[in-house]
Amino acid sequence: MPDALREALHSLKLRRSSLPWLLLAGVLLALDLISKAWVSNSLFYGQRIEVLPVFDLVLLHNSGAAFSFLADAGGWQRWFFVLLAVVASLFIYGWLNRLQPGEKLTALALALILGGAIGNLHDRFFYGYVVDFLAFHWNQRYFPAFNIADAGITVGAVLLIWQSFFGQQPPADKA
Repeated sequence: MPDALREALHSLKLRRSSLPWLLLAGVLLALDLISKAWVSNSLFYGQRIEVLPVFDLVLLHNSGAAFSFLADAGGWQRWFFVLLAVVASLFIYGWLNRLQPGEKLTALALALILGGAIGNLHDRFFYGYVVDFLAFHWNQRYFPAFNIADAGITVGAVLLIWQSFFGQQPPADKA
């Protein structure tokens, strides 16, 4: 077996230090799925409920990616994004398992991204679209609707970027 494949398979084995972060990813996933189910059962498609002057709940279906990218691509994008989410989730899981115990900010970021990726993967696989329902606006300018999974992915990505610029680098292994 090639060394690269052996290393990739080894990184998928669960490490005890990863458990709290996987639990966090699971909590985010549960919150995402529960909130989407509640909104889907409480609102009809396109219905908008003002919660605050700058925030509405609105049930929307996004068959594309962020900001409805490729939403009108004819259907092939569903399985492309499913495959992309599976590969990304496995990569993130492996990365999370390889972290050192002191890399807490990176682990937090990866857990948020993983939970969000699996939440949107669930929707895309089972429904062919992602349920979005959180809508912010100001003076008739609307930010694209999103969901809890999207928020987790975004916060996780921001934390990774922050860590790469301002975080402490883990000590190099002395071999």
